[in-house]
Amino acid sequence: MRLGVLDVGSNTVHFVVVDAHRGGHPTPMNDSKTRLRLIEYLDDDNNISKTGIARLIDAVNEAAELAEATKCREVMALATSAVRDAANSDDVLAKVEKETGIELRVLSGEDEARMTFLAARRWYGWSAGRIINLDIGGGSLEMTYGEDELPEQAFSLQLGAGRLTHDWFKTDPPERKRINQLRDFIDAELDGPARELRAAGEPDLACATSKTFRMLARLTGAAPSSEGPRVERVLTAAGLRQVIAFISRMTAADRAELEGISSDRSHQVVAGALVAEASMRALGLESVKICPWALREGLILQRLDRDVGGDGKGS
Repeated sequence: MRLGVLDVGSNTVHFVVVDAHRGGHPTPMNDSKTRLRLIEYLDDDNNISKTGIARLIDAVNEAAELAEATKCREVMALATSAVRDAANSDDVLAKVEKETGIELRVLSGEDEARMTFLAARRWYGWSAGRIINLDIGGGSLEMTYGEDELPEQAFSLQLGAGRLTHDWFKTDPPERKRINQLRDFIDAELDGPARELRAAGEPDLACATSKTFRMLARLTGAAPSSEGPRVERVLTAAGLRQVIAFISRMTAADRAELEGISSDRSHQVVAGALVAEASMRALGLESVKICPWALREGLILQRLDRDVGGDGKGS
């Protein structure tokens, strides 16, 4: 079946079209992104502004038109941290549906973590044993652990790269004092969840998903995306510390010139790196493998699992 996945994240509105069948791997045939940065449209009361809502509606309408043009049989539309945590979330969802005809499903933080873990499990397989996975989005950090297809432990914390940049950094490059204060804040937020994850047992595989981790791995020498998803990519704690010392002194414009950093995320990569370093340190991880599959693939895989006919024609 031809599926469309519309992912309204904190950074982008991402629409992926996939020709998929049960038992097959979800390979996109069409991939469209609209840079939005919804986090930056939050006011002092944590409401998404009228301008932010209007831009979101425009982006969803573009995705709806693409879904029709590519003859998607079904569109799975979801929203994550920025919409989920906004004070006017219900109002935003109602306006989007009224103006576009698309009903956004808001994923809880734990559901987002579970779907991402499912994708990592399917990518690495049962031989990977007990997996711990980290995922840094624009609005939240997800941490999961388990040996089955769904995690035994799942945490979602408001430690997204975009959210922290918006809340903590007012200068470019960020002030050293603010970086140190943010480090302390991240460590405090991670303390309880990290203790529970460590108590669950030593993982057999530590992996990480998300654009933030892929960028950081590239900065430490991992293969570029042009070499394909099956090339093993690893981010080490030592390499990450060196990267932080380097990029934290640069402006966003200068960081955007580095190979592997996209211009739309260069402003928030310092905060993302701080979250990555702190979470790896809190969990005692010296390295993580970069998993190319994440939330969208997890949702597609879950949807295909419900296709009881198993022939791609639905139930």
